[in-house]
Amino acid sequence: MFGSDRYDEQRTLTDRDPYAKIMLIRDPSPIMIQTQFPRPPSETLPTMYDLPSEDPEELGLADEFHDFQPKLLRETCKPPTYPAAEIFIGADLNLYYDGRNPLWHKRPDWFLALGVSRGDRQKDLRWSYVMWQEFVSPFLTVELLSPGTEKDDLGQKLRELGKPPTKWEVYERILRVPFYVVYDRYENQLRVFTLAGGQYRQVDIIGPEQKFWFEELQLGLGIWQGIHQGFEGKWLRWYEASGHWVETDYEARESAEATIETERSARESAEAMAETERSARESAEAMAETERSARRLAIPRLASLGLTAEQIAEAIGFSIAEVKQFLA
Repeated sequence: MFGSDRYDEQRTLTDRDPYAKIMLIRDPSPIMIQTQFPRPPSETLPTMYDLPSEDPEELGLADEFHDFQPKLLRETCKPPTYPAAEIFIGADLNLYYDGRNPLWHKRPDWFLALGVSRGDRQKDLRWSYVMWQEFVSPFLTVELLSPGTEKDDLGQKLRELGKPPTKWEVYERILRVPFYVVYDRYENQLRVFTLAGGQYRQVDIIGPEQKFWFEELQLGLGIWQGIHQGFEGKWLRWYEASGHWVETDYEARESAEATIETERSARESAEAMAETERSARESAEAMAETERSARRLAIPRLASLGLTAEQIAEAIGFSIAEVKQFLA
């Protein structure tokens, strides 16, 4: 086949399949035709059902605090700027971040992603958070500092040769998480890092409650002193624009029940007071009637003493007509 014939064949093939990519080689070798484009990573990479949801070398939570604290954060994270159905919260959940190395993951103690459907059925519950399926990086990650993870949590750990990037590198440079929070319960210290110019910068936080406000959420994080899960202590918790701590569902129910009980008590007190006033009014009326009856009974006796109707009326406080009517 000569060059002109090969060109005619290329044109014919192109007419039949305008999307075909044809490599024109002016030699007798066969023409290679590619009629399908590569599939996107979201279709070829493993899904959350294929990836491990646990690390066999790190099973379970570090301690009870790592169980109780994330629950309080989840229960009080109720931003008014986002509907609940568009907020995803993960706690101790594998976060897969690199499609080129699909088994690489981090496991934040707690994280928040915005604009991500959380689903409403049990089958929608995530096994892991996979970036090439979700396409949305977390807005905030929280690490609860432990003695064994302090260097990694605070970006003081160097990446080992041939190993995955550190937690700090993943949050800062790969996922570019806007806010990174580290809470040290041993020192009662809250550290907040914000992403600026591609790097984390620590924010100065003052005050005993160490509060930090997230404008996009219209919520803030701070240190709350109180009882959670039956344990008195200092806990990381969300607060409202008013400065009040966001109530948990249990606290909201207790508040509602307390309000109902207060209203019921107030209503019963009002009813009791009304009943007391009614009884007092009836007693006064009965007493007045008793006094009036006694004065009426005095009319014949006073008349027998020779007093006129006018004199009797003046003495007992009756009208002259009433006295005359009684004497008639």
